[in-house]
Amino acid sequence: MSVDVETANTDVPTRPEVFYRHRLVVRLTHWLNVLALFFLLGSGLNIFNAHPQLYWGDKGDEYDSPVLAIRAIDTETGPKGLIAIGSWHINTTGVLGWSKVDGVDTARAWPSWITIPSFQDLADARHWHFLFAWILALNSATYLAWGLWKRHLQTDIWPTRSDLKTFGQSVVDHLRLKHPTGEAAKRYNILQRLAYLGVLTLIALMIVTGLTMSPGFDAFAPWLPDLLGGRQSARTIHFIAAWLIVLFVFVHLVEVILAGPINEVRSMLTGYFSVPKDHK
Repeated sequence: MSVDVETANTDVPTRPEVFYRHRLVVRLTHWLNVLALFFLLGSGLNIFNAHPQLYWGDKGDEYDSPVLAIRAIDTETGPKGLIAIGSWHINTTGVLGWSKVDGVDTARAWPSWITIPSFQDLADARHWHFLFAWILALNSATYLAWGLWKRHLQTDIWPTRSDLKTFGQSVVDHLRLKHPTGEAAKRYNILQRLAYLGVLTLIALMIVTGLTMSPGFDAFAPWLPDLLGGRQSARTIHFIAAWLIVLFVFVHLVEVILAGPINEVRSMLTGYFSVPKDHK
């Protein structure tokens, strides 16, 4: 009895290809950045609560007009929380400006569940913030130095001309929730490369603007506040950059879930990634 070997082989399940995707330094710096950014955001919002207004320029006090403010105001129906962006106001009662702290309605820009520490304490928040700011700075410097040395940045992150030509198709594929398979899954696509370059730039901007708000560093580099438009401008840029990083993290987590969370998280823990089959 003859057997069609080709037909028989198609019935045998094949194991997925396993690819060593993330090297040890990439994994370590990734998770350390996750920890640092978590504490930086929580402590930063606690610091912001001490003066929940942003300005542009060098000064920022009660006589200046803020570009953004989170306030609690008294109305005929009682206190109300709001965000003010110029003349534009958004009611945020119960979340921002006026929310419950230990079950009691309190005037507070950001609620206790999102700040570190949960209670309002500027001194403690600054200690946490400075500690993890140094961790973020040293960790990022380690990643950049290693990435340049091993050509990880040049090879895996920096987009090539051929990558840029795929930008439009990559956008369409992501909108259709279609993710790379086969050989294409072994390298970062153009949107990933641009996103990672963007977040590296934002982290650098966070560090520079943070230093600009330090009087001690201003004495060392007095030209830096002028370069950024003043210390209050640096604080505003710092705030915007922080929330752009939060936006990146949100989109990143959504993509991890859509692409397969077990495979994606496992690859960032062990380095090994199961390559999705190319059904073509």
